[in-house]
Amino acid sequence: MSHKYQPVDFSPVKTYSIKTRNNKVNVQDHFASPPKAGMSFSDVINSMPRLLGADQLRGVVDAVVGAREKGRPVVMAIGGHVIKCGLQPVLKALIDVDAITAVAMNGSAAIHDFEVSLVGATSEDVGAVLHSGDFGFSEETGGGMNRALKSAVKEEEMGYGEAIARCIVDNDHLFKEYSLLAACLEQQIPSTVHVALGTDIIHQHPEADGAVIGEMTFRDFRLLTSVVADLGDGGVWLNVGSAVLMPEVFLKALSIAQNLGYHVDGFSTANFDMIQHYRPLTNVVKRPTSEHGRGYSITGHHEINIPLFAAAVLDRLHKKS
Repeated sequence: MSHKYQPVDFSPVKTYSIKTRNNKVNVQDHFASPPKAGMSFSDVINSMPRLLGADQLRGVVDAVVGAREKGRPVVMAIGGHVIKCGLQPVLKALIDVDAITAVAMNGSAAIHDFEVSLVGATSEDVGAVLHSGDFGFSEETGGGMNRALKSAVKEEEMGYGEAIARCIVDNDHLFKEYSLLAACLEQQIPSTVHVALGTDIIHQHPEADGAVIGEMTFRDFRLLTSVVADLGDGGVWLNVGSAVLMPEVFLKALSIAQNLGYHVDGFSTANFDMIQHYRPLTNVVKRPTSEHGRGYSITGHHEINIPLFAAAVLDRLHKKS
């Protein structure tokens, strides 16, 4: 050999008995139970392994049920993909039993909700129409939503979410039963919409008025800050499918609430998404709960995890009623 190194002799290596080792997983405490035909939903949830994602899901369910038992708020903040996945009936079921007490969403979620209520469909094929200059120019969407905001701006107590909800209800949209905003209006819970100007297709419309849009979404930010200020001592904030805007809105609302002396402590947060991004993990799961609280992360498809979560919550609440 031309170098100085020789293979190491492994014979002096020390070993120990596996029976003396501390293990993170054992069959008594962590393993799943075998599935059986005809299991109830609670049996399914309880049969899952007692670790990792399954434990995170159970933890969020415990937090939500515990919050409502104490009369504390449960807020769901969502991105547009949640609506495009057809989850409004699932979320509406939680609203109807008072398991969700406020809903916050970004602008795209409001647009998809409006379109579904109007024609029972949403989510255009962007690639097919972008180069023709047609993407985002639906007259009913852009015109209808902008006119609703302009009309409602005269009502000082009305924000973006309530304005669109009232437009859906007052105009008797054919599929209004599928609208999350309409469900919030019906149950008289806050529904807020948080917009970054230039991000939504209705900002392309000739009727768009930046001053009106900004005023209406700012009113909702002030309203949401009031909701966030009430999260202490057992409330829950759920971030579902928003990687940037809603986590940032939440962090700023929380900071204002703390600055005003509300000292929001002892609440839980959770982030549901297909990928765990930086902002939700930092601004929702970790930072707000770092002193007194608990943060959870649920990774996977919304169309699977949200119905699982909702069914588990409904099952627990039914057993307690």
